[in-house]
Amino acid sequence: MEHEVANAASSNIESIRLIAMSATIAIGGMFPAYGISKIGAKAMESIGRNPEAASKVQTAMLIGAAFIEAIAIYALVVALIIKFV
Repeated sequence: MEHEVANAASSNIESIRLIAMSATIAIGGMFPAYGISKIGAKAMESIGRNPEAASKVQTAMLIGAAFIEAIAIYALVVALIIKFV
């Protein structure tokens, strides 16, 4: 009887861990993707308005996208920590 209760509790914890990991990676991937798309859209809009500034805008866009992508990588790390710890 005690063994069954322990197995049920362990299964519950694993289920909660799986849901938390899935939510972390889903939210951590969704918002950075949205941010990168907004950066790309605004960069293309500003390059269309002022083509001479394309190199400056493109550089700033790539740096901003790299910083936003780092947030997605942090979410992946947190999801892996949830899974394995």
